[in-house]
Amino acid sequence: MKSSSSITNDLLLRLNEEIGAQLVSQVPLVGEVARYTIDSGGKRLRPILVLLSAASLGYEERRAVQLAVAIEFVHTATLLHDDVVDSSAVRRGMSTANERFGNAAAVLVGDFLYSRAFQIMVDVGESDVFRIMADATNAISEGEVLQLANVQNCKLTVGSYFEMIRAKTSRLFDAAAMLGGIVSGGSKEIVTDLGRYGTHVGTAFQIVDDILDYDGAESEIGKKPGDDLAEGKVTLPVIHALEHGSRGDVKVIQEAILADGASGLASVVDIFRKLGSLDYSRELAQKEIASAEQSISSLPESPFKGCMIDLARNSLSRIN
Repeated sequence: MKSSSSITNDLLLRLNEEIGAQLVSQVPLVGEVARYTIDSGGKRLRPILVLLSAASLGYEERRAVQLAVAIEFVHTATLLHDDVVDSSAVRRGMSTANERFGNAAAVLVGDFLYSRAFQIMVDVGESDVFRIMADATNAISEGEVLQLANVQNCKLTVGSYFEMIRAKTSRLFDAAAMLGGIVSGGSKEIVTDLGRYGTHVGTAFQIVDDILDYDGAESEIGKKPGDDLAEGKVTLPVIHALEHGSRGDVKVIQEAILADGASGLASVVDIFRKLGSLDYSRELAQKEIASAEQSISSLPESPFKGCMIDLARNSLSRIN
């Protein structure tokens, strides 16, 4: 029986071949910018979820691969736009596309990838696919605006944080898993279960990213630690510390968030460790993964289902 890594590698080969076939433009700069971002070391988690979900129901035809590429194009578009909004210069240890090619090129190529993704979906021809992806891209946009509106908002609650990341991050994981179920002819109940799985995995993935911004090495996270703090983003560890810290702790954290720089990073991390804010965040991420596994208990047993469970658990390995 193939291992999870072997299964994933086989799927990645098919995915990357299809990306090359679908990334077609008569404008050379479009291909250059898109290829630069797509090839910059991403884990391809979202498109792999499409393929694993489909394969777990016995479907491995090209339409699943096409939808996986569409998901990857949408994800890449959001990265291009995010980096412009955040004025990011580094992602995955490389210069961002906006840093290398300029903001205008990054935004416009992001638009191209969005539209190319929907062209691919037209070729697949499943009406439910359009509904899911239209809803997902709309929710992602709202989540991004919600995050922007909450920059330096030290009154953000845990509930509002989860609302934001489930729109901004989890929704595409949710859509990816559901698309695999739809293209394979899964029942409404199975597709719903796959969507729940994607939601929980995506939520855990974002929580882990937020932890690593304070507790990860630059080589591991592909950007400078403390970038979220410098950008005034109020994430789960911050919310916990603001709710449980002393008046002095709260003042230190608020000053760091409002300073538009990561100069207070060491002091903030010390407060997190004292209050258990990072451990609290880890526990919530672990609960999300446990819920993800439970969500696909209805799937038939197969190596692909096992790979989905491993993928979920591996999202925690970066903080363990």
